[in-house]
Amino acid sequence: MTNRITRLGTALASVTLIGSFALAQPPAGAPASPDPAPAPPAAAELGSAILEWVPPALGQLSTQAVAKESFTLDRTMLTAAAAMMGESDDSVKQTIAKLDGVSVHTLRFADPDSADPSQVEAIRQAYHLRGWKHVVSTGSGPVHDNNTDVWVVMDGANLRGAVVLVDTPKSLTLATVSGNLDPVDLLHLRGHFGIPRFDEDGLGQHGK
Repeated sequence: MTNRITRLGTALASVTLIGSFALAQPPAGAPASPDPAPAPPAAAELGSAILEWVPPALGQLSTQAVAKESFTLDRTMLTAAAAMMGESDDSVKQTIAKLDGVSVHTLRFADPDSADPSQVEAIRQAYHLRGWKHVVSTGSGPVHDNNTDVWVVMDGANLRGAVVLVDTPKSLTLATVSGNLDPVDLLHLRGHFGIPRFDEDGLGQHGK
């Protein structure tokens, strides 16, 4: 596990994109800003931008779902949740202290493979176009066969956020976290606050 975390850290260290610049770009179709060189958002604004933005394709997929759930936990809510954890969860509590917020969107479908695969792929492409770094890709089977993707956004050398996308035959979950994080924090957060679990074996892999 240590070697996998080290490999993920190496992948993140190679990122030269500035997350705040990528997040400052307007969504497709939005009017261009009159300022040709807008100032990067402040730290608090960057955290909000990470949590609040979702790919447009997610809304289109939601019309195909029979059930959907969306929620956001801010720092106050997360601190309260951490206070209720036992001493055995110290590593998780330390990670929670670094978070600014968590946002989760879950869609459930009536039939296997009823979600439009082109819309799922559009979600993946949306993060690529915004400059997020694809660091985990697991599941090489058919579309909707328990595939997991993880992207991170960098602000200089700092990991400021991450997105976990899990696509199964009858559901899709998109979980976003923001804060000042380390690669190992992504492992600690699996299974908490609606963030899907993903196989740590994928931490040594990263996409384009």
